[in-house]
Amino acid sequence: MNSVVLAVIVMLVLSIARVHVILALIIGALVGGLASGLSLSDTLGAMSDGLGNGAETALSYALLGAFAMGIAHSGLPEFITSKVIESTRRNPKSTTIKWAVIFVLFLLGCFSQNLIPIHIAFIPIVVPPLIIIFNTFKMDRRMIACALSFGMVACYMAFPYGFGDIFLNKIIIPNVNNAGKPYGLDVSNVNIIGSMIIPFIGMFIGLLIAIFISYRKPREYRTVESVADTSLETTDQPQYSTFRNLVALGSIVVAFVVQLATGSLLMGAMLGFALFLVTGVIKWKSADGIFTEGLKMMCMIGFIMITAQGFASVMNATKEIEPLVRSSIEIFGGSKMMASFAMLAVGLLVTMGIGSSFSTIPIITTIFVPICASLGFSPEATIALIATAGALGDTGSPASDQTLGPSSGLNVDGQHDHIKDTVIPTFVHFNIPLLLAGVVATMVL
Repeated sequence: MNSVVLAVIVMLVLSIARVHVILALIIGALVGGLASGLSLSDTLGAMSDGLGNGAETALSYALLGAFAMGIAHSGLPEFITSKVIESTRRNPKSTTIKWAVIFVLFLLGCFSQNLIPIHIAFIPIVVPPLIIIFNTFKMDRRMIACALSFGMVACYMAFPYGFGDIFLNKIIIPNVNNAGKPYGLDVSNVNIIGSMIIPFIGMFIGLLIAIFISYRKPREYRTVESVADTSLETTDQPQYSTFRNLVALGSIVVAFVVQLATGSLLMGAMLGFALFLVTGVIKWKSADGIFTEGLKMMCMIGFIMITAQGFASVMNATKEIEPLVRSSIEIFGGSKMMASFAMLAVGLLVTMGIGSSFSTIPIITTIFVPICASLGFSPEATIALIATAGALGDTGSPASDQTLGPSSGLNVDGQHDHIKDTVIPTFVHFNIPLLLAGVVATMVL
């Protein structure tokens, strides 16, 4: 068996068996390296050489986590929640409020990846107080899970700002360029949004089906007293004020503008967090704790991304990617459609196992880019395929932040099952249309 295929299979089996993904990546890399004939020292050396490639991305991710906690600490997400709850209490039977709640959660999911890069930090603040509203309107929480998950995947996948900047500009483009260099493939000047609009539309169609067809019917939930009594004024919740809200908005603008001006998300996040400190929204004595909480939220994903780069480096060192590409082309018979479908399906399996699309890219790019180049895929089609293959599975993986986050907020009263009510609905409504849209994108671009 080809050592690259063996390494990926070992990594996937271990991940599915609930071995921590970092250990699964290391063991998979070792198995692949040794199976190819590399010595243990050469395998470890190749892994060490690759680890540094993900360091900047992981640091940017960690600083964004600190910035996200700063926004959460400012009280801005809770301010938005309080306004929604007040509107509901004034108009308890208004269906307009029901759809407004869904729209606000949809926007928060989208903004959490791009404009307000807070990731899943807003969910434990915003969602639990809204549970009583969901119950009042008999809203199916599977629909809410789909709305949240869509925003947290489709928006980083399609728009190169915030986490989208990390995913598209810091991970995909450098990895594709490195893998494509022997084939003369350079995607530095590709129109990212234009390349990703078809996969985005595919996911959006899945969202519309979830909201207006699959989960529109009323669903009864019992009102749990402890949840119904949740108050926005508890000491555990961040306190908000006009000044704090304005500072939070200002920090968001600063982070966004700095990112656009310098091309550095790291600088944007750092200056955004600094504004919280300078204005006193975050006290100096609390800064260390808040910063550390942000790092905890993101650092695990950062370490997974670094380890994935080491895995990819070992796969390159085996020298068995080229034989794999040749045999793959023979299997596909020169058919771009068959090749794109197969590669997207593999991307789905890898991301489902790892639980992070960001970490999937270095692994699949090493194998997929030579196949794309050999079959004559355009740079735009190559970007669309790699990005879609990476994102596939982020909605629908039991280990993904994009499913764990919504479940943590929606199950606050014990009535929302992670697998049945988040994982399966998001897998069906997003991965299937995203897979089909990815194939279409690779054929028309």
